[in-house]
Amino acid sequence: MDDLLSVLQTHRAFWIGAVMVLGLLVGSFLNVVILRLPPRLAHGWRRDARETLGLPEEASLAAPPGIVHPPSRCPHCNNRLRPWENIPVLSYLALRGRCGHCRAPISPRYPLVEALTALLFAAVAWRFGVGIEALGALTLTGLLITLSVIDLDHQLLPDDLTLPGMWLGLAFSLSGTLTDPVTALIGAMVGYLALWSVYQAFRVLTGKEGMGYGDFKLLALLGAWLGWNHLPGVILIGSLVGAMVGTVALRITGRDRQTPIPFGPFLAAGGWIMLVFGDQVNQGYLQLSGLA
Repeated sequence: MDDLLSVLQTHRAFWIGAVMVLGLLVGSFLNVVILRLPPRLAHGWRRDARETLGLPEEASLAAPPGIVHPPSRCPHCNNRLRPWENIPVLSYLALRGRCGHCRAPISPRYPLVEALTALLFAAVAWRFGVGIEALGALTLTGLLITLSVIDLDHQLLPDDLTLPGMWLGLAFSLSGTLTDPVTALIGAMVGYLALWSVYQAFRVLTGKEGMGYGDFKLLALLGAWLGWNHLPGVILIGSLVGAMVGTVALRITGRDRQTPIPFGPFLAAGGWIMLVFGDQVNQGYLQLSGLA
């Protein structure tokens, strides 16, 4: 194992390439989670509500597919995808974006998620090199991609991902690599309370809800992984990116400013940027402000 790590550290390009390929495979799995997790959550909520209210079972309400089983199928013809139709990005290009059986169009989002995961994984490998720090950063990157796309689709940041992700970040802080345990614990608390306070103040002043509780938990997750000292950068970058992208999106679609826009993807973007470039961002801010 030590020899392998030594080779990977010496041949950095090979390490980055290997992690990029891993990113393609992980991105394919993330597509499955993104597609299947929200329906399974909705099914569970309906089941729990019926049990709580004492309502009769709905015979036609079958459970959605699991995350791992059954294997992937075409959503149009229900034909099971063959192994060569499941190769990340390449299968989409070879099939020209259509099902190999019924020729129905395949959403381009699948290869886009795979390609994005591969690129972000490669950037993490370049930034952190070989070691446990890279493992943590890759894990956080996969979580942020999954949460971002689910939030874009459903305006939902599932507790099934944010809460385990936060605890995993606190546990990973014991390694002392991305941050230390005390900084992580304070980060989780400050992350949640910061947006919760903004939410409550906005609700009192306007009578409206400006964001969801999932956003509080996502920032707590980021605080657990990155530490409290990176949270100002996360919020600032997320807010700036959200304002710019939101303004452009509203103008393109012709919708008014009252249209709800999920904040989770922008928080995730700010979190990932601070994960990779956080030290430089903080140092640059301190120098510009004259504090360093």
